[in-house]
Amino acid sequence: MIEGLRPYPEMIDTDVEWLPSVPRGWLTFRAKYVFREVDRRSQDGQETHLSMHQKLGLVPSTDTGEKRLVSESYAGGKLVEPNDLVLNRLKAHLGVFAYATRSGVISPDYTVLRPLSNADVRYYEYLLKSPACRGELRTRTKGIVEGFWRLYTDDFYSIRLPVPPLEEQRLIVHFLDWYGAMTGKLIRAKRRLIALLNEQKLSIIHRAVTRGLDPAAKLRASGVDWLGDVPEHWEVKRLKWAVRLQRGYILPADQRIDGTFPVVSSGGVIGKHVECRATAPGVVLGRYGSTDAVFFLNEDFWPHNTSLFVTDFQGNAPRWCFHVLRSISKADHSGKSAVPGVDRKDLYEIMVAVPPQGDQAYIASAIDDQCAEFDKGIALVKDEIALIQEFRGRLIADVVTGQLDVRTVAASLPNLAEVDAAADLTDEDYLDEDADDLAIEEEAA
Repeated sequence: MIEGLRPYPEMIDTDVEWLPSVPRGWLTFRAKYVFREVDRRSQDGQETHLSMHQKLGLVPSTDTGEKRLVSESYAGGKLVEPNDLVLNRLKAHLGVFAYATRSGVISPDYTVLRPLSNADVRYYEYLLKSPACRGELRTRTKGIVEGFWRLYTDDFYSIRLPVPPLEEQRLIVHFLDWYGAMTGKLIRAKRRLIALLNEQKLSIIHRAVTRGLDPAAKLRASGVDWLGDVPEHWEVKRLKWAVRLQRGYILPADQRIDGTFPVVSSGGVIGKHVECRATAPGVVLGRYGSTDAVFFLNEDFWPHNTSLFVTDFQGNAPRWCFHVLRSISKADHSGKSAVPGVDRKDLYEIMVAVPPQGDQAYIASAIDDQCAEFDKGIALVKDEIALIQEFRGRLIADVVTGQLDVRTVAASLPNLAEVDAAADLTDEDYLDEDADDLAIEEEAA
């Protein structure tokens, strides 16, 4: 508990199912008395096109750093002004709301809400993303299939929302912004530590797969910049003669087996899939992301089409192949595709150093042993980050629903500019891990 935070001195009951009580002095209104929908359309589509990004908020499309489908024209798109609240009707029940900091044009399928005089938009942005409120939003959505559920304006209007005094809303926003900045600094420091530990791991891996384990081994020039000198009894060959790769796909029906298997994408295991598989042991290489996006599996799996997987180890030790692929920099070996990443044609021409097959398992085991402590440290730091994020999410939920009183603490906090908050609130510090797969929404007008 942050020092100085206490429950409100007096709570009163409400008739709102998802919000049983609020502090005395707060009201509860239907959303139609807090916001009004605005539907103004662009005539020529020349305004700045804004994208809905679950982590970054509502930002110019050019700032997302992501490849997306681009509409030929944004004429007819909805216009948004600073201080509007924008919701994605298909994803509102997942907390996909964003506060507008600038004017622009957005998808006509989004809803633009303008606050009335009793509302601070940032307070309601925090509130509508909170778990309890998201549950209420979910009950108001309509549709048969979850991916096509929509929250229509009249249904949003019917939701009962807490309405603290306006000045109190601003104090809550100030406190949560400040606390987010502080935890953002802490999380980033821990992520820097993870990056340093990973650098140490990659250094160990790189040396082992290019030099081996014997410091007295005689070396010869490989003729390849990234390999340098290699043991003279090792072969230097193209990667395509060490492993065979295939892009992930769904197996034809006549090749499937019954069961539920992990789905492995560029980001790792993302869930389970029935009746699709590749055989263990398996090595999966993410086509996008860092060199750490390489995964070793001891069970049958389905390789997602954002990945490549090894179909033939060509007699080499699978665990050694795993470490070799981890040592290859995607940034250095990606092709000229419009989407940064690697494919087989990019990888197959890479020269690798291949030790005798009898030595490969020993080298791979030594790498695992030397990296074990680093892996433990990384796992510990990741657990700490998860706890910080969990606590931050719980704190936000308690504050916006009136379970904790932050007025006194917030009034004593410095201005955000004094703690450089804007630089600290990055997408890497985003706390809602449940919505990572919703990071980019399609908003072509």
